Amino acid sequence: MKQLSNTITEYLPGLFLVDLDQQLTGFRSFISSWICKTNEVCFVVDPGPLSTHQVLLDALDSLNIDRIDYILLTHIHIDHAGSSGQLVKSFPEAVVVCHPKGIEHLINPEKLWHGSLKVLGDMARAYGEIVPVPEKNIMTHPQESGSSKIEVIETPGHAPHHRCYLFKEILFAGEAAGVNIPVSGGVYQRIATPPRFIYDVYFNSLKKASITGAEKIAFAHYGLRPDAENVFQTAFQQLEFWMNTVKAHYKKGNNYSGQQLLLELLQTDPALNMFSKLDSDLQEREKSFCLNSIRGMYEFMDRQTV
Repeated sequence: MKQLSNTITEYLPGLFLVDLDQQLTGFRSFISSWICKTNEVCFVVDPGPLSTHQVLLDALDSLNIDRIDYILLTHIHIDHAGSSGQLVKSFPEAVVVCHPKGIEHLINPEKLWHGSLKVLGDMARAYGEIVPVPEKNIMTHPQESGSSKIEVIETPGHAPHHRCYLFKEILFAGEAAGVNIPVSGGVYQRIATPPRFIYDVYFNSLKKASITGAEKIAFAHYGLRPDAENVFQTAFQQLEFWMNTVKAHYKKGNNYSGQQLLLELLQTDPALNMFSKLDSDLQEREKSFCLNSIRGMYEFMDRQTV
């Protein structure tokens, strides 16, 4: 791993992470875009929000990249895909690859933008509006074959339009395997279950991602892990641990308390034992995302009893 600049890290020859820090408390070393360049193909995975588009352009320029074959979207949430249309303006030959459910929202992002405003509020405004992608630039699958083949794995657990991309030994996992934050002495890892949580869909997506044969996991949030098997083992264990914890609270019949559940998980989930090593602003960010996941699981239990 080589730090090439304040924003670019080369993890492997031709594989670069671009840090897309936000002007939001706690959103540093968290949102990223991946650039992969070989002799056969050049692609960007999740170009990020519009607010950091210039950061990505500067990174591409500093890496002497003047052509992009594909812009691969793991999902169309605005922190991952918001700047896709703007990037196409600079690289008009680039093909944006996304799940079929995302196509209409890329062509006409008004509904996606208003939905993001409703859910995220000021955070969405900080990310910036979504620039439309020309329909002619969109495909559902890459066309590469042989040594440049990019395989699509549909993983709708984190979002209905979520997918992973397997390239050689690397799985660009988006949020299918959760969130990975390196800290002093280890790694903080958490699942990324959505507020509208469906256990079987999330579990099956995790399973599909885990049997791809990938050796390395490129996270959207954050960095590269060379131990894919360990990543997925932790993710499965954490999913079951959280579900069992939420289920136990639910069966007690007490009023829902996300804060109480979060406190228990922070004290008992081995994968969260590095939480205390995070800086205070990162802890606040992570608490917010954890509470979203807890609420989704609790509401899933509610629906199961109807």
